[in-house]
Amino acid sequence: MKALAALIATLAPATAFAASTFHEDNSGIIVWLFLGFCALIVVVQVIPAIILMLGLAKGVSAKVSGHAATADNSH
Repeated sequence: MKALAALIATLAPATAFAASTFHEDNSGIIVWLFLGFCALIVVVQVIPAIILMLGLAKGVSAKVSGHAATADNSH
């Protein structure tokens, strides 16, 4: 068991230095324009969804408060 712990302790720092944080991706302007276009499509699709959810929440809250007002007037 001590041998396994010694082996792990020896190999753990070696694997930490194996991966470098420097990464060169060689992405040109075309790649960034494509990614920006994709992001624009996502944003344009999300805006109506948010508006729909807000309308749904507003309708549900109005219906709930309408039921509460009706229940209060019936007594």
